[in-house]
Amino acid sequence: MIDNVKSPKHYKLDGLDIESIDVIKAILGREGFKAFCHGNALKYLTRANKKNGIEDFEKAKVYIEWYIKENKVID
Repeated sequence: MIDNVKSPKHYKLDGLDIESIDVIKAILGREGFKAFCHGNALKYLTRANKKNGIEDFEKAKVYIEWYIKENKVID
């Protein structure tokens, strides 16, 4: 089953066993990635009632979970 929230097929990179989010995280670094997650969570929360409803709330949840996980990482 395709999961359009946690692992959308269109975010898989051809020929690699990684997703574009992994590349973004590697390029932005920890603080940049946290800011990226924060911004995307806000985006999905503010548009949810106008566009995709519960799916956008689920997408926001994923970004919030990644943000929280990055805050728990101990250097």
